Amino acid sequence: MSFVQIVEFNTSRFDEIKALEDEWRNETAGSRPSARITTCKDRDRDGHYFVIAEFPSYEEAMRNSNLPETDRTSRKMAELADGPVGFTNLDVLSVDAD
Repeated sequence: MSFVQIVEFNTSRFDEIKALEDEWRNETAGSRPSARITTCKDRDRDGHYFVIAEFPSYEEAMRNSNLPETDRTSRKMAELADGPVGFTNLDVLSVDAD
């Protein structure tokens, strides 16, 4: 079963968070599980963002979470956020793509 994690946060320092994402991608190339990662900006709430990470399974997502680079990036991201970072963990039941 596929797994999706949605990370939701506010920040006035998005460029720094984007640089962290890029650094994480470079550091984990070849060692992280395959995932589709989409970063989104809320059109209706200034400074509000989402990162949607899609994994082939919950186990692969946990393997990614256990990477030291992922842990370090998450901690730095939390420091750059304007308030708490929210996480939503979803098991994918179906996907309809036309």
